[in-house]
Amino acid sequence: MTLRDCYDKLGGDYEEVLSRLRSERLIQKFVLKFPDDGSFETLVRAMGEKNQEEAFRAAHTIKGMCQNLSFTALGRSADELTEALRNGWSDEAPALLEKVSADYARVAGAIGELKASL
Repeated sequence: MTLRDCYDKLGGDYEEVLSRLRSERLIQKFVLKFPDDGSFETLVRAMGEKNQEEAFRAAHTIKGMCQNLSFTALGRSADELTEALRNGWSDEAPALLEKVSADYARVAGAIGELKASL
């Protein structure tokens, strides 16, 4: 699997990240590190505890990483959750977490395939 194939699978914009980071090696380095970040686990735990402040921070961190790496689909769903939590607990937050979780699984799966092909 190529890095471009990985981006296609995870719902990202390869051309955008390449124009920003300008090196496929650098992109690959950061893509492979993405699953090691604990923000998603923190988000799930904080949402389960209804800890709005911690959930907001975790969703915001995921959103930022996705913007930097051009993980478009996950970035979009993380942004929606971030905004839903910005001013306190939101009744729509659990449903938005489901979308973030599905998008995250898609990203993690594609990165896992990339890693296995190296």
